[in-house]
Amino acid sequence: MDTIFTLLMVLVMIASVLLVIIVMAQNPKGGGLSSTFGGASSAQFGVQRTNDFMEKATWTLGGTIIVLILLSVVITGKPSQAAATQQQPAKKEAPAKKSAPASSTTTTAPVSTPAAPAK
Repeated sequence: MDTIFTLLMVLVMIASVLLVIIVMAQNPKGGGLSSTFGGASSAQFGVQRTNDFMEKATWTLGGTIIVLILLSVVITGKPSQAAATQQQPAKKEAPAKKSAPASSTTTTAPVSTPAAPAK
């Protein structure tokens, strides 16, 4: 199970580095929120094929990272039987009551307690 988790984390790191590279390589002019709020629209000049590829690659890598992380949580999220028993608190047993020591002579008469003196 550790090897699968390690493999998934390596894939997440590779996808993250690729995502950073693709985002940094994108042309910031005329895209995103700047075109919505008064910037030059990219439709005026035509959309280049590289921008489409970069956008698709960004969404694909982002989705891949999310899927890999969720997959790693599903795979490693279930505790094993040994871990589940270790996490449960140990049941405390009541201490055994001490029995009176057995005397060598046994009496059959009940033992009476002296009465409290009257005031």
